[in-house]
Amino acid sequence: MNAILENLLKVLQTWWQSFLDNLPSLIAGLLIFLFSLYLAHLLTRGVQRVMRRRESEQELSILISRLVRWTVIGLGIVLALEQAGQDVSALLTGLGILGFTVGFALQDISANLVSGILLLFEQPFEIEDSIEVAGYSGTVKQINLRATEIITYDGLQVLIPNREVFTNTITNFSQITQRRIGLSIGVSYESDLKAVETIALEAVRTLPGVKEDPAPSFLVNSFGASAIHTTVYFWYRTDDGGFSDMTNIGAVAIKQAFDQAGIKIPYPIQVVELHQAKPGDKK
Repeated sequence: MNAILENLLKVLQTWWQSFLDNLPSLIAGLLIFLFSLYLAHLLTRGVQRVMRRRESEQELSILISRLVRWTVIGLGIVLALEQAGQDVSALLTGLGILGFTVGFALQDISANLVSGILLLFEQPFEIEDSIEVAGYSGTVKQINLRATEIITYDGLQVLIPNREVFTNTITNFSQITQRRIGLSIGVSYESDLKAVETIALEAVRTLPGVKEDPAPSFLVNSFGASAIHTTVYFWYRTDDGGFSDMTNIGAVAIKQAFDQAGIKIPYPIQVVELHQAKPGDKK
């Protein structure tokens, strides 16, 4: 009986001594874990503040906050275990294999998710911006976890996968303060080109939002079958109107000015000559 108690006492003493020897490492590991919790809390609040300032979608804001939180906590657990003297290589290997398997199975979803997060931070466009991307033009209505929603100028709802949005060229018309319009005009060969230039430029200069610097310009492009092809260029402030509206207003103004000045905009004319056959002519 005494021998059993002595052996048990030795085992307990060994455990206690081992505990005392490892106590600094255990305390350090615990402190690392607690610090990771505190850091995760700070980063989560910081991410949420950034999302609110950028008026991001709530669902995406919550997702990114949770990703940041659990990534920091997971890293803290691994560092704490390693500091406590535990072998974490097997754990990391298993997590790596699991992550690779899940990522391969959900690669399209993952690509769209990551692209959505990158779009959120880079912000090449915002909600209600007018953009052109992946062959579609319209107004941005929503950026969700999988796709970006735009309403085309025809009123169609289009969901473009975030990966396509991120990897394609994006043209943001809303972030442009000025834009150039070119109106193609055909005038008759009887027209005085200097008068045509003066009248066309004066017509567009009177439009609201048209800039004087750069000034409107006039260009003769080519001589067609029934008309001289010209183009009137002018820059306008985008705050004063949309591209389609300004194009329409400019075309109407030039047409009215030409009508008042008697300048004709010709239409294609085909001349047909008829010859009467003479007796004896071969058909």
